Amino acid sequence: MVTLVLPRLISFEGAGRRAASVTERNFASLRSAYWVVVVSGFLEPVLYLFSIGLGVGSLIGEIPLPGGRLVGYEEFVAPAMLAASAMTGALSETTFNFFGKMKFIRLYEGILATPVRPIEIALGELAWAMIRGFIYSAAFLVIMTAMGLTTLPRALAMLPATVLVGFAFGALGMSISTLMRSWQDFDLIASGQFALFLFSGTFVPPTAYPAALRWVVEASPLYRSVDLIRGLSIGTAGWSQLIDVAYLLAMFGIGLTVAGRRMGKMLCR
Repeated sequence: MVTLVLPRLISFEGAGRRAASVTERNFASLRSAYWVVVVSGFLEPVLYLFSIGLGVGSLIGEIPLPGGRLVGYEEFVAPAMLAASAMTGALSETTFNFFGKMKFIRLYEGILATPVRPIEIALGELAWAMIRGFIYSAAFLVIMTAMGLTTLPRALAMLPATVLVGFAFGALGMSISTLMRSWQDFDLIASGQFALFLFSGTFVPPTAYPAALRWVVEASPLYRSVDLIRGLSIGTAGWSQLIDVAYLLAMFGIGLTVAGRRMGKMLCR
């Protein structure tokens, strides 16, 4: 493992180069079976799009937006599935896989024998998670464009937005993983992720919820992601999307800081 990282570190200096070496290590260790996991993670939101967006959508018809504009239900659901896809890809790598490498395989202890520091491990793993999230998002955007649920220029605008969503959830997942004690704790993560998926404006507008719960929905990280991508997808993006961007940037910064510090305490004691 160390031999995959150390030679490149000798030739190239800097935190970015060292973080990239961690990402390269993950590329070098790829096995063919891993792509089955990647494909399965991508298929879930696609199946939701077809079953709920198109199937249930044929019964619902059009959905009114806050500005009074009506859109087809499949156009309403598709951006939410895209945001959920970016979230799933990022969390899959930075929770279960990250925890296994850190607590059981003890991979990072070996990497720390090189000049790589804990924060650079976090950045490298986050970049690797974003590659997976980017694959999910790009493939999903191709499907959306082919189905006529968005236009090509809007799809190109949504792609960097999904990258931001992936970075934010990746940093969050990594920080949470440093707090996990055992594999059983991941049941809590799965439950929380599923709750976000169902109650973040993915299938119904937040105005459909009682007033007492609406603010909870709108404060959730997936809702901010959905609101950003949906605004770009259907062409209603405005000043409110700047709040979404600021929210996700803050989530990324806080999550990465917590993950880096926690890893430093756990691995350098």
